[in-house]
Amino acid sequence: MLAGQRQLLILKEVRRRGAVRVSELTELLNVSDMTIRRDLDALSASGLVDKVHGGATVPGRLSADEPGFEAKSTRQLEEKDAIARAAAELVEPGQAIGLTAGTTTWRLAHHLLDVPHLTVVTNSIQAASILDRNRRPDLTVVLTGGVRTPSDALVGPVAVTTLRSLHVDVLFMGVHGMTADAGFTTPNLLESETDQAFIASAQRVVVIADHTKWGVRGLSRIVALEEVNALVSDTGLADDAKTVLAEHIDELILVGENSGRPRRRARAAVS
Repeated sequence: MLAGQRQLLILKEVRRRGAVRVSELTELLNVSDMTIRRDLDALSASGLVDKVHGGATVPGRLSADEPGFEAKSTRQLEEKDAIARAAAELVEPGQAIGLTAGTTTWRLAHHLLDVPHLTVVTNSIQAASILDRNRRPDLTVVLTGGVRTPSDALVGPVAVTTLRSLHVDVLFMGVHGMTADAGFTTPNLLESETDQAFIASAQRVVVIADHTKWGVRGLSRIVALEEVNALVSDTGLADDAKTVLAEHIDELILVGENSGRPRRRARAAVS
């Protein structure tokens, strides 16, 4: 295959998925990492893709760029739903659950409908709508209030004040990006502050994020990798990402469409 043909296929894949990893492209096109990196260099020089650590994204995925809910809800649907199902298995009847905004947490809201006797505190308009749909007497939904963002999160002083008065057993948090140095991030400063208030209210913090979030750095840091208890992601994570995450997070849970039971990797104890 000629370089031009290969680069056209790479460009179509990036535009279709929003982000791709080098390892995925090498498998798709049956060429070496070096060949893919040269192709990405050429596409990046032409302004057709943005290079990130380990892969490429569509142009314009800047640190302060915040896609709307509808745009994000169509990306990585299978991975997000598998992650949501695995996250729901961590929930016990009778618990108080925190749920931040995002499309993966929105998918989790669907699966929480199968868990009896829950209280769910959320700043997600979309998740609250799903949870309140059946008017279950054993399901209490607390919507924080606040200023609405493009991703349908309620943020700002009203949301923060509400969260400071509450306590939840487990917080499930969606993120815009995750890197070794910046940790978990968001492009919205007010959302970062609101998520930090959520974290302060929780006994246990679980991040739920698909593999395309690795290597993406949002404008504002929410929390360092090692400050969360668990991450539920998918097996599309590159090996280097798995290694870094397993070194910093107590429990890394990886799911795949046909992987059966989720794969768990506990952080090695430090002597």
